[in-house]
Amino acid sequence: MNIQLIFRIAGSLLMARWKQTLVAAAGVTFSITMFIALLSFMAGLNDLLDGIMLNRTAHVRIFNEIKPGIHQPVNSAPEYKGSYNFIRSVKSGSSRQEIYNSGAIMQALEKDSRVKGIAPKITAQVFFNDGAIDITGVINGINVQAENNLYHFSEYVPAGNPLDLLNVSNSIILGNGLAGKLTAGIGDVVQVTTVKQERFSLKVVGFYQSGVQELDKVQSFASIGTTQKILGKANDYITDIQVKLNDINQAPALAKEYSQLFQADAEDIQTANAQFETGSFVRTLISYLVGITLLIVAGFGIYNILNMMIYEKMDSIAILKAVGFSGTDVNRIFLVIALSIGLFGGMLGLLFGFLFSWVIGLIPFITAALPTVKTYPIDYNPVFYFIGCSFSIVTTYLAGWAPARKASRVDPVVIIRGK
Repeated sequence: MNIQLIFRIAGSLLMARWKQTLVAAAGVTFSITMFIALLSFMAGLNDLLDGIMLNRTAHVRIFNEIKPGIHQPVNSAPEYKGSYNFIRSVKSGSSRQEIYNSGAIMQALEKDSRVKGIAPKITAQVFFNDGAIDITGVINGINVQAENNLYHFSEYVPAGNPLDLLNVSNSIILGNGLAGKLTAGIGDVVQVTTVKQERFSLKVVGFYQSGVQELDKVQSFASIGTTQKILGKANDYITDIQVKLNDINQAPALAKEYSQLFQADAEDIQTANAQFETGSFVRTLISYLVGITLLIVAGFGIYNILNMMIYEKMDSIAILKAVGFSGTDVNRIFLVIALSIGLFGGMLGLLFGFLFSWVIGLIPFITAALPTVKTYPIDYNPVFYFIGCSFSIVTTYLAGWAPARKASRVDPVVIIRGK
């Protein structure tokens, strides 16, 4: 049968009940629109949260964890060999927080082709003096340029210039919450006391805002040289080496390799943030499930409309078969009707989904926790549009398959005789 004729007949049937056709297409349009908008917003939110985590977290962190020694003296005593020795209240041995031979380790990492860059760090526990009150805090000694290049440090400094840590001697960037506790402004001098009761004066050159309020109440940043001076340590004193890789998926394997190679503890980002990754996966999964559910509901609407159309067009189907149309031709006519509704509704859904996402992306999103975010995050991933278009076609085809099959089996003799 002529394909063009099949399309003309399908078009006539669609226009004959144009209100029902419009309702079915509107259902598909609404489903695709919400599918695109929901996935774009949720993916944008996941990217934002992942970015916050990845921007501030090393792919592999090399450090020395303070822990009790595995080999205790009692196990080496000849009289206790071969026995089970239970030791209580085991204290840490002579291990230190600093990384042994840190200079050679950093040189080896810089030559590793799998490594994108490294950022050494020192963590120092101090007390910020506010009159007679001591506020517990942490000074992170950082290489400002490395932190900027690898972890976007400057994006989390809403006030002040991070490079002043290098240009201004004995300077510090305070967390926003900590600055509020100390009522300190840029240019003020704050007093810090180390655990060894040594006091230092540091000039505030900026504020840091990570988005995690509890962290911003205790943390601050200084240059590595300033931190070494505060702790009274040598120039090679480093407590952490943050490694950023070219491929983040290699982090677990490389953490084990570096731990054995450098005789230090190493933690990969997947292990450190397993809960966070699970949350991102669950949010994305829920978005897909909701979107697919909307499409399935729209498919049931198309199924019901086509079923009603078949009952109303029994006479027309009988006449078509009586004048020579085969069951296959009738089947094709109703599949064309279903696919036409799916394509028309799907294309409108993609357009409205994009416009809806664009409007959401313009809505101001002002929060003190995320100073760099100004509007709601949106991800315009073409994959979402491809999935939405594919589902609209597949869903409407499946919705039209059963009614089309029923129409192809109509016996024209029975219908005409009944009339």
